Amino acid sequence: MEDITIAAVCMHSEPGRIDENLARMAGFVREGANRGAELVCFPELSLTGYSLGREPGAISSMDLQEAVALLRPLSAGSHVTLMAGFCESSGDAGPFITHVVVGPEGLIGHHRKTHLSPHEKDLYQAGEAIDTFSFCGMTCGIQLCYETHFPEISTSMALCGAEVLFCPHASPRGTGEEKLESWLRHLPARAFDNGVFVVACNQVGKTSAGFYFPGVAVVMDPFGRFETSYTGDEESALVTTLRSDVLRKVRENHMAYFIPHRRPSLYKPA
Repeated sequence: MEDITIAAVCMHSEPGRIDENLARMAGFVREGANRGAELVCFPELSLTGYSLGREPGAISSMDLQEAVALLRPLSAGSHVTLMAGFCESSGDAGPFITHVVVGPEGLIGHHRKTHLSPHEKDLYQAGEAIDTFSFCGMTCGIQLCYETHFPEISTSMALCGAEVLFCPHASPRGTGEEKLESWLRHLPARAFDNGVFVVACNQVGKTSAGFYFPGVAVVMDPFGRFETSYTGDEESALVTTLRSDVLRKVRENHMAYFIPHRRPSLYKPA
């Protein structure tokens, strides 16, 4: 892994208002680039907004190529790689909750949410793949909101070489401080157990779909230590550098890096 400066964005995303959301994203891409970020990570469903389909016309879906076509100019204009979320159409079946990685040359990779919350299962369909992506001198995985509660996902990504786990959220209810306290109950374990950086960010503000999202973003280092965070009611970009020497200290310490010592033959149910 090489050092990389990232921006984790807390952004307000209105369901169905793609042009407005895209304009907000463009502003954060410019801000991130001006602050030295090489990668800007947006929250879950940042482009199309989060909805459970209760309000008319709330679900705006698009195919993968459409999303990339909208996002690529933002990346190319600022020479910054983007991670952004949208509702991906899938023909006759329910849509996917998808997050894409887009660079100046186009699509780098995409992740379809594999573990849906109980409220999402009636509307969306689950993805069937857990992948990692290599770009900007690092290998990373993407987990969306509810997925972060399943330790096996993080371990699977770490076994595939992930050095950073990006965890975009659309997680409503509570204050930023309460949401951060909740995240700090499980995200440090994902980082510490797997020897990876963890970067998480949430949508922010009240939307027309009736959800209130507390603004929170956090970065954990591969020792599971709290590195930096943002909490608040306003949109914000948390910018920090993920340092390769910190990752190296973990990976070279046989008492601090646990992945090589796993015994998967023992982990099968009795």
